[in-house]
Amino acid sequence: MTTEHDEDGGATTEEPHHPSLPISRIKRIMKLDKDINKVNSEAAFLITCSTELFLQFLAERSAQVVLERKKKTIKLDHFRVAVKQHQPTNDFLLDCLPNNSEVVPKESRGSGSKKDVGASGSKKIEAFFNKCS
Repeated sequence: MTTEHDEDGGATTEEPHHPSLPISRIKRIMKLDKDINKVNSEAAFLITCSTELFLQFLAERSAQVVLERKKKTIKLDHFRVAVKQHQPTNDFLLDCLPNNSEVVPKESRGSGSKKDVGASGSKKIEAFFNKCS
């Protein structure tokens, strides 16, 4: 627990931040880059916290778009609009988002074969890094 002094001179206590994303998984994703061999624990912690803040920002912006359109579910189009409305995010993220034609439609229930392919319409993380490079 860290003790800081506020403007009035009184001591305040601040709880340490515990990220909800697993730091080890963030490290593993970072190491997918061929130029990165080792990741400092402090750097991984800061990148994990930054990732959480960025995801929170994108979720809030997408939620605003959904509310403006009076919908109940966030879809890729809502996410795309939220990214387009914020220029810094638009500059680096819009090209990496899948087009509507790239999204695979959900398979019908009871199709028989069950393969471990991940979520419907999802891609492996390596595809993201290869596409944006």
